[in-house]
Amino acid sequence: MKIFLRYIAYSLIGIFACIGVLFTAVFLAMQFGLLNIRGSISERNDFFAGAETLSPGVVCADDTQESCAWNQTPEWSVVSGGLRKDEGIIARVSQETGVSERMIAAVVVPEQTRFFTSNREVFKRYFEPLKILGSLSQFSLGVSGIKEATAKQIESQANDPASPFYPGDGLSALIAYPPGANHDIELYNRLTDAKNHYYSYLYTALYIKEIEEQWRRDGYDISQNPGAVVTLFNIGFQGSKPNPTPRAAGAVIATGGQSYTYGELGALFYNSQELTDIFPQ
Repeated sequence: MKIFLRYIAYSLIGIFACIGVLFTAVFLAMQFGLLNIRGSISERNDFFAGAETLSPGVVCADDTQESCAWNQTPEWSVVSGGLRKDEGIIARVSQETGVSERMIAAVVVPEQTRFFTSNREVFKRYFEPLKILGSLSQFSLGVSGIKEATAKQIESQANDPASPFYPGDGLSALIAYPPGANHDIELYNRLTDAKNHYYSYLYTALYIKEIEEQWRRDGYDISQNPGAVVTLFNIGFQGSKPNPTPRAAGAVIATGGQSYTYGELGALFYNSQELTDIFPQ
């Protein structure tokens, strides 16, 4: 009996030792990039498709410059190319929601720029594809970086005529789920579809619409104020407090050797001549 128990004890020790070795091997492999999954965030985001790899040391498209404007960077070259690819989808979403194509694009520009320049890419490339944390509910999804909790708020407010954020009749039908669908799985799939960014842009536009409607009900029109709209997209519904003097703010994004706030970068794009051939002002 003692020998039998000893064998069991040794077996358990061996099993736990193997598990420890396995986790150690996975950790080391991640550190050296051996577990890179082709695609993951990159593949579900066509902004990367067909784009040249950006060297971490290149700040400006003209590598003789130490600093440059946001639209003279390698990041902008990739972001603008991605927006051109999605021109048709953005136009469809704009027509369905009444939100201008350029405002939708203005929200995406700073998020994509941050995606390229931020250390969050390390997390997204290694941890998110492996689902090590077991849940993605706290992290940004899709081309505009919408969090799952925010997407649920967007849905709730689109279905609630009593909400100050209610975007108007008929829009809730755009995000209705088929009978029997698993809501959380379907929502995740909508926002991370690599082949079709429709829902990613749709939820972005509905967020913009809901914010604009909240401010309109309080007597303020921000539909032509990209600095305010993009900032509010960045800081969330809880930070949306209608007032007569909204200003561009939000997270700080460094690109081209210069720093911009999230809202400022979105406004700079909106008011520029970039992509006016497809997203007119």
